Amino acid sequence: MNAATVVIGAGSGIGQALVQHYLQQGSTVYAFSRKAAPPALDADKLHWYRDSAADSAADTERRAALLAQIFSQAVSYVFICNGVLHDDSAMPEKTIRQLDTQVLLTRLHTNVAVPAMYLQQLFPYLCKSPAVRVLVLSAKVGSISDNRLGGWYSYRISKAALNMLVKNVSIEVGRLNKTAAVVSVHPGTTDTDLSQPFQQNLPHGQLQSPAATAQRLAQVAAALQPQQSGALLNWDGAVLPF
Repeated sequence: MNAATVVIGAGSGIGQALVQHYLQQGSTVYAFSRKAAPPALDADKLHWYRDSAADSAADTERRAALLAQIFSQAVSYVFICNGVLHDDSAMPEKTIRQLDTQVLLTRLHTNVAVPAMYLQQLFPYLCKSPAVRVLVLSAKVGSISDNRLGGWYSYRISKAALNMLVKNVSIEVGRLNKTAAVVSVHPGTTDTDLSQPFQQNLPHGQLQSPAATAQRLAQVAAALQPQQSGALLNWDGAVLPF
């Protein structure tokens, strides 16, 4: 029997594709999203939970009960897919003159605080689940040493912070569970709402469908080893610089 897969941020384009991919593989999938489950994803092995990603006492208690139920069985993979590059209120900044600190704080909340909240509640299970693999979707532009272009302040800052969050968690989990791996992953440019405004000038072949990205991420997850824990990985499994 296949161990279960957990997809957090399952309402995103990549999140939905990951849910579909693992359902097709015969896995039981537990999905967390602010949105309702799309009708196309209706399946016997799919358990979809509406979760506001709030950190109130009631929300935390409800989430804890769900996680305890999920991890009462074997879980192989956890994907955390929460993230925002742009929305109706703001596009990525080209210069610091465009920086709005309220937008920065909003991006930090979605791109860092929300994954941190989930990782905090997952932590007890990650420390005792044999060979569990956690992949947190990040971005290559969050690499400090690889930054040659500047710009995109709020997104770059928040993704760099996310990579540090994952690194920290990987160290703490690794002390208690030598078989676990916790990594951040750049999924590559995918045809979703996140990349839509920036697709026009992409080189041929760079833009991937959500299904193709999900398949590539699943391959990275399947090949992931404990000694890679804490790394920022590319969509092909190569290590990217922090």
